[in-house]
Amino acid sequence: MMNLNFLLLTFMFSLSLFSQQKENTNAVFKIVNPDYALSPYTGMTKQHWSDAALYLLEGAFSYIHTLDDPMQFPKQPGKSYPQDESKAPTEKLEGLSRTLFIASPLLKANPDLVINNIKVADYYRYQFAKFIDQKSPAYIVPRSKNGGPSQNLVEYGAIAISLLTNPEVLWNPLPQKQKDALAHSMLSYGDGPTVPSNWKFFNIFVLSFFKDQGYAVNEKLLVEYLQKSLDDYRGEGWYNDNPAYDYYSMWGYQLYGALWSEYFGNKYYPEYAAKFRNNFKDLNANYPLMFSRNGEMIMYGRSNSYRIASIAPLPFMGLEKDSRINNGWLRRISSGVLKQFLLHPDFMKDNVPTLGFYGAFEPTVQVYSCRGSVYWMGKAFLGLLLPDDNPFWTAKENEGTWETEFKKDQVYNNFQEESKILITDYPEIGASEIRAWCHEKKKDDWQGFRSTENYNRLSYNSAFPWQADGVNGEVAMNYVFKNKSQEWEPLRLYTFKKFENGIYYRDAVLETNENIRMNLADIPLPNGILRIDRNSSTEAVSMRLGNYALPQLDKEITNQTRKVNGRQVTIIDNGKYQLAMIPLMGWDKTEVVTSKFLHPESENSIVIDVTHDFDPNQKSNIYVTVMLWKKSGKEFTNRELMPIRKIKILDKNIVVLVNGERKVIEF
Repeated sequence: MMNLNFLLLTFMFSLSLFSQQKENTNAVFKIVNPDYALSPYTGMTKQHWSDAALYLLEGAFSYIHTLDDPMQFPKQPGKSYPQDESKAPTEKLEGLSRTLFIASPLLKANPDLVINNIKVADYYRYQFAKFIDQKSPAYIVPRSKNGGPSQNLVEYGAIAISLLTNPEVLWNPLPQKQKDALAHSMLSYGDGPTVPSNWKFFNIFVLSFFKDQGYAVNEKLLVEYLQKSLDDYRGEGWYNDNPAYDYYSMWGYQLYGALWSEYFGNKYYPEYAAKFRNNFKDLNANYPLMFSRNGEMIMYGRSNSYRIASIAPLPFMGLEKDSRINNGWLRRISSGVLKQFLLHPDFMKDNVPTLGFYGAFEPTVQVYSCRGSVYWMGKAFLGLLLPDDNPFWTAKENEGTWETEFKKDQVYNNFQEESKILITDYPEIGASEIRAWCHEKKKDDWQGFRSTENYNRLSYNSAFPWQADGVNGEVAMNYVFKNKSQEWEPLRLYTFKKFENGIYYRDAVLETNENIRMNLADIPLPNGILRIDRNSSTEAVSMRLGNYALPQLDKEITNQTRKVNGRQVTIIDNGKYQLAMIPLMGWDKTEVVTSKFLHPESENSIVIDVTHDFDPNQKSNIYVTVMLWKKSGKEFTNRELMPIRKIKILDKNIVVLVNGERKVIEF
């Protein structure tokens, strides 16, 4: 009976949320009066960024009719929280603190901003008061003396960022009694334990803001967390987020370091600010190469629903006086990412961005996310804090390295020694690609994201968002093996070996059976990847390998087979891209596999997989596979489909002639 009552209450609560919102058109963002003189590629200027911020904030405020209404949105079905009402207070706090990332820069420019008949500044200041009102459902209990880190620390840290960057509107008008009570509540979390990751910055921002306001804070702890954050730096723009390298390095560490230095550190701790700024400048040589020529981000790592937050640090390059910084390229990338999502018809639902990548996509959702979590993407609009005459806003858009250095018949690898990250750029289709850390056991991955497709693909490409694995062995850009439980298990335990002569080497072992092992060698080609892998397993096993997957778009995906030099070539085409797979050694069969609900862009998708039943007593354990791509409408040439002229297997290595170039594979 209690379960029935709970379900009924949940249903009625959902109905009330829907009834509160304005008529939902899910209108796609429109760029009004684009400026193609300043921004020849995107048409977007600072004004259009401001328009985009307002577009997102208006969607959120469609749920706000009085100052008491919380930033709470319809739950997306699936694993996201809240699963019950006990988590609702945290859900509301996330919605408030994260939409403030968008609201605060707009309020800096217009303190009297009104949305849905609500004065926006009044709303947030009113909500702050509820944190310290013990009679309010939004009351936040101060951290107990022995309390650990929690989501309250995260959201208080986020609020502290907005307070630090816009105290004139958000803080100064508050009564002193409220200020003191907020200081007590927020410092109870900031002056406390944290998580050994980018979370340290949440403590740092709370402590820094209140120090700046004249409150006594634990400066010893502040300095400790500053130093520990710097200790996470691994060079070439990348911080390690314990243990992953992903976008948290950029929308976390790098953005935080730049903001903290500009708004606090340069004044109070110039020696630490100088170190963060030096680390920040390092990303200029590498991170822009992770975006496509059109300014599209790669679907990679956890929290993909934050999407446009990936560009958050780039505007602040405009603060650096460095001739190597191409602000016109950085804005072209950044505006391209905004368009990638804001112009997509599936991006918004119920006036709120979906949990997913383009539309809702359950495989990429983490259990720590609620619907309001998506507004972490609002960090992108912190760039609006920069004045109109900042170089990021005034430089003319250009395509950077894509137009000045890259040639279409070449492939470009950018390897970063300390992080072991390889960024590859493909001028032929204008795509970028990343290979990076993954070594997390599923059995130890209690939150269920570091062992999954978010990290365990062989590579991630801006043109081909990752497809989730299927229970029947459907796999894209990874190996799967039939384990002892008769389940198809992907590789996820990788160990980087070296990057040498254009070859990226890793070893991998199957989590559930250490006798199943692979030695992997990736060779990026101008229009694809050559894989030369060795199965060093000591047990028999069925195995599959997939290329990237194609979503079904406006028409049915076609597939064809060809014979080139006696080899079978399989090609699929969705009207936008073509993918080809050519098994040259080791494989028994090629399959074109249709999937449903596994791809982030479409309900239906297709991937080319190759299969083999491995026997440790077989003559050869080498697998040679060519994976190629091309834009639709351009036919593959025989030379492109057969880039390998000769393969010679020796005792200790493999010699391959790739389009006339000699490659020696040394596992």
